[in-house]
This record gives sequence, C-alpha cells and structure tokens, in this order.
Amino acid sequence: MQGKMEGEVIAESYQWEFQWNFCRGELSVKPSLGRALIQEPLSRFLEQQDYQLEPGEDYSFTIRAQI
Repeated sequence: MQGKMEGEVIAESYQWEFQWNFCRGELSVKPSLGRALIQEPLSRFLEQQDYQLEPGEDYSFTIRAQI
C-alpha cells in the first residue's frame, strides 16, 4: 500500500476507520455517522504531521467543538 496510511480514530462511543492517501492529499473516513466531527481536524493533523508519523504507533490530538 504505497503512498497510503490506514488507521482508526476512537472518541467516546464513536469509532472511525480512515485511509490517508498522502500522495494525493485525500482522506477517506468511514462510517459516515459522526464523520463531520473528525474529518477536518484529522486531515489537518495528518497534513501537519505527515513526515513524523511511524507505522504501528499511537497518536492523539484534541478536537474542540460546540454541538
């Protein structure tokens, strides 16, 4: 899977799987339930940290939102 990264995001009762194609700058997040909460912040995080991410490691970031 060259040029791609896969992972999962877990927040409270939500869980998403994502695929980041860093060659194209495309982010796919599934399932769609609650995706609007995570897609933009996750995309920014991946774009900023792209060269520092290591396979198999755990990463965390904070999302602040008003719902």
